[in-house]
Amino acid sequence: MQVAKRWSWAAVGVLLVGVWAACSDNDTKPASAPKTQPAATKPAPAQTTATKPWYDDYDPARFAPEVRRYAKQAGINPQLLMAILYNEAYKPHDPKFERQWAQVDSDPAFGIANMHKPAFDETKRGRDFAKRKWEELPDNPALAIEAAAWHLHDLAERLPAKRADLYTKDELLALGYNAGGGNMRIFARGRKAGAQAQSYLDRLHSNWTKSAEALKS
Repeated sequence: MQVAKRWSWAAVGVLLVGVWAACSDNDTKPASAPKTQPAATKPAPAQTTATKPWYDDYDPARFAPEVRRYAKQAGINPQLLMAILYNEAYKPHDPKFERQWAQVDSDPAFGIANMHKPAFDETKRGRDFAKRKWEELPDNPALAIEAAAWHLHDLAERLPAKRADLYTKDELLALGYNAGGGNMRIFARGRKAGAQAQSYLDRLHSNWTKSAEALKS
């Protein structure tokens, strides 16, 4: 067994020498050592951050910048606009829900400011958003805030020059937003609001301080 092994190694040595000599005779360069290939690694999993839609756990405070911007443009009190958004936050504002609800409601309101179509269409005339549609409001909170701000501006233009001392200007505008411009003018002359309008005003009062805090964000 030892003799056979020696012979085998001798034969291998002769063969290698012959190969080397043949390569030298052909004047070829020796092959370079193969490069070590890096071990295959699995790609790192993509970093994904799940972002909730704005209407999940909705808080009007998240739209404080839009409230400040559009209230300033429309010349109204931003605290009033924010308080109205809190008043109107009583129902879900998922766009899909709003559209489904509109199929069973004879007079639906859209968007985070709960605006009815006639009010929106009247308010948008001559404004920067004149070409926008009421049907866009569920998906576009900024448009809803802009429209609400200018609607309050238009209501303020309809207030009588002489008013009773029963309600402040902001209270009257909130009543007008809820009950319509005609009723607002009646309240401005000294008529006391009915139960439904008074309930809206009470909620406005309860949201007033919270609205001021929200605008600081």
